[in-house]
Amino acid sequence: MRKPTFTNFNTQLGYQEAELVVPQKPKYNYRSSTLLLVAFATCFYARLLSTYGVPQVINFVHFVVVPLASLVAILQTRTKQRSQIEISHAFLIGLVALFAINLASALLNKAGFINVVLEFLLLCEPFLILLAITCLPLTPKYILRFRKWITIFALSNLVLALFQRYVLNIQNSRDIAGWDLIQGVFYFSGSGHVVSSSVSLCFAVYYFASFKTQALWIRALVVLGAIWQVIESDTKQVFLVAFIAIISMVLLKLNNIIKLIQYVTIFIVGAAALYWAANNIYDNTELVYWVSNIDLVKDGLELKFSVFSFIISYYHSSLNWIIGLGPGHTIGRLGGWMIRDYYSLLQPLGVTQSQIGETLWRIVGNNPLGDKSSMWSPFFGWAGIWGDLGIAGLLAYIYIWVLSWKYFCVDDISKFIALTIFINGAIFTQMEEPGYMLFVCILIGLRWQEHRALIPKKAKI
Repeated sequence: MRKPTFTNFNTQLGYQEAELVVPQKPKYNYRSSTLLLVAFATCFYARLLSTYGVPQVINFVHFVVVPLASLVAILQTRTKQRSQIEISHAFLIGLVALFAINLASALLNKAGFINVVLEFLLLCEPFLILLAITCLPLTPKYILRFRKWITIFALSNLVLALFQRYVLNIQNSRDIAGWDLIQGVFYFSGSGHVVSSSVSLCFAVYYFASFKTQALWIRALVVLGAIWQVIESDTKQVFLVAFIAIISMVLLKLNNIIKLIQYVTIFIVGAAALYWAANNIYDNTELVYWVSNIDLVKDGLELKFSVFSFIISYYHSSLNWIIGLGPGHTIGRLGGWMIRDYYSLLQPLGVTQSQIGETLWRIVGNNPLGDKSSMWSPFFGWAGIWGDLGIAGLLAYIYIWVLSWKYFCVDDISKFIALTIFINGAIFTQMEEPGYMLFVCILIGLRWQEHRALIPKKAKI
C-alpha cells in the first residue's frame, strides 16, 4: 500500500499550510465530479435554453439527473471515516423524515404523488449535491478542476448580465421595470434578475476569499462586477440580504472583538456606498423610493405576514397544523405558480392543485403594494414550506440545515452564503429556486473541500 505524500498544491489553492494527498482512484474522482458538473449545468442553463426555443421539459431534466449523479457519487464512495459515515446517516434521517412528512401530508390532503416528488426535490435536491461533493475524496488537483468549472458557470452569468445591459440594452425593451430584464442565464423568469444578482454576489465573495493567489485587482474586479450588476438590475433586496447576513455574522462574532470590528467596518462602508450610489448614480432607484415613503413599509409588511392567517383559514383538520395542506397546495414555488405554468406537462402525471395560490395572487394583485416589490410578497420560502408541510415539515427542513451548518459551513464565507439563503427564504421563494440553490450549496461544498484538503505542516502521519 502506498503511503500518503505531501505535495505543493497549497500555492494554487491559496493557503499557507501543507496538504496531505491520499492516493485515490483518479478515474473515479474524474467521473463522479464530471457527472456532478454536467448535472448542475442542466439546471443552471435550463431557463435560458427554454427561453430560446428548447421545449419546456428542459426545466425538469435536472430533477432526474442531479439526484442520480449525486447518488452515484455518494454510493460509490468507500469511506471508512467514522465522522463521514455519521454525517451521511444524520442527513439520511433528515431526508427520510422530510419525505415521510411530505407523503403523509399528501395522503391527508389528497395530493398527487408527483406533487410529493417535486416538493421533495425542490427542497432537498441542493442537499443531495452538497452531500455528494463532500463525500467525494477530492485531491487538490480535482478541487482546482471542479472550482474552475464553477467559476466558468458563474462568470457566464455575470458576463451575460452585463452584455444584456450594455450591448443588447435589454432594459429598453419595455417601459415599465425594464431593469428587471437583466437576468443573466436566468433569462427569462419573473424574478430572474434577483436570482442572477444573488448568484453573482455569492460567487464574488467566494472568489475573493478562495482565489488568494490571483492578483488583488482581479479579485476586486469580480466583486465590483457583481456589485455593478446588482446596481444596474436595481435588485435592492440582494444588498439588503447581504447586509442582514453581515449583521448576523457580527452577532455570531460577539466573543471575538477583532472579527466584530472587521464586520462592523464592512457593514458601515457597504451601507455608506449603497446610500451614495442610490442617490448619485441613479435618481429613481426603488431604494430611494422606499426610503422616501417609509410609511408604506408598514403596509407592505402587513400584506406579507397576512399569509399566515390566510393559510390557517383553509385548515380542515387539526392535523393540518402538523403536516400542512399538502405538497404544492399552498404558496410555495410549486403551488404558487410552477404547477400553473407547467400544467400541460404535469397534468398527465396526476398533479393536483388547490385554489389557495390563485386566490392569494388575486389578493396581492388588488393591493396597491402587490406589484411594487417582492419584499412585500406573501409568497416566500419559509411560509411555503409551513403551508404545504406544516410545523413538522418545517422542523425537518430546519434540521437538515442545522446539519449543513454544523458540518459543512466551515468558515465565515460558507456561513455568510448559508445566511443569505435563510434570509432570502423570508423574502420570496428563492429558497426553492433550483439554479440558485444548487449553485450556492456547491460553493459551500467546495469551501469544505478546500479546508479538508489542508493539514498543518507539523501533523504526524
